[in-house]
Amino acid sequence: MWKNHTGSIMCTAVTYKTKDFYFGRTLDYNFSYGENVLITPRNYPFHFREQGSITSHYAMIGMACAAEDYPLYYEAVNEKGLGMAGLNFPGNAAAREKQEGKDNIAQFELIPWILSQCSSVKEARQLLEKTNLWNIPFSEKLPLAQLHWMISDSQASIVAEFVKDGLHIYENPVGVLTNNPTFDKQMSALNNYMNLSAKSPENRFAAGLDLNVYSRGMGAIGLPGDLSSQSRFVRAAFVRMNSVSAEGEAESVSQFFHILNAVEQQRGCCELESGEYEITIYTCCCNADKGIYYYTSYDNHQITAVEMHRENLDSRELIWFPLMKEEQIRRFSKFH
Repeated sequence: MWKNHTGSIMCTAVTYKTKDFYFGRTLDYNFSYGENVLITPRNYPFHFREQGSITSHYAMIGMACAAEDYPLYYEAVNEKGLGMAGLNFPGNAAAREKQEGKDNIAQFELIPWILSQCSSVKEARQLLEKTNLWNIPFSEKLPLAQLHWMISDSQASIVAEFVKDGLHIYENPVGVLTNNPTFDKQMSALNNYMNLSAKSPENRFAAGLDLNVYSRGMGAIGLPGDLSSQSRFVRAAFVRMNSVSAEGEAESVSQFFHILNAVEQQRGCCELESGEYEITIYTCCCNADKGIYYYTSYDNHQITAVEMHRENLDSRELIWFPLMKEEQIRRFSKFH
């Protein structure tokens, strides 16, 4: 998650709102860093390299791995319903030297820094504007990553990008983020697809030609189907913006996974120079209002849920849940 590889770690993050607000992502890579679901309770002490410690804060749940007992979150949602995900952003991300008068926060500290203190996108934006992304790695074995972040609540969504000329914060009206290019260019690409529709198309090709709709779904002809980050952004935006479901929890969660399944990566379709293949290692969906973290993994399509509010959120100890990776198959027989 933190190493910088050419063309590495392709991910997609989305939001979805029915009665409740949902936030999640795919993590696409060719190997795992040993991530697990993690709840950080309110009294776990976050020690920041430059900004001291925060010993009392909002609880949060997400996917993370541990290094030297420090939770390295890929994405998380806090108990106030604010979600934040870091996605690879190679070639564009730029951290800086320490700056006076700024909150100097390392890349691996940014999710806990924001989610421990902020209850809304508005508060997160205010904190980000005072933040300098400090170019200090976690360790020699975990060098600087190149990331940008989507931060969302039930009312708003933004993208934060620390690039060479400083911090850019973008409003995110589609509730989707992938990797490159910069978010303004991702949004600009949608102009190329404004004729796409979930409805059947009308014949506008030429007057006098008898052209017919021969299949359902032809309104979306031209929707990109490849695995590049720009194409995944367009496809996820189209599916998410046209998505319809009932408002119950099961229906909403199911629909959320269907949205992200539109951009999942299957082993064999994205070959790396090493001969390995990038796959969707996990897909997650968090009910940000209720603190329920749902996920599937590449080899386990059964949805697994971890509920933050069933745990002791006033604890000081991290609460880990192992990632369920083996396929769970329900078998039926009339004879046994």
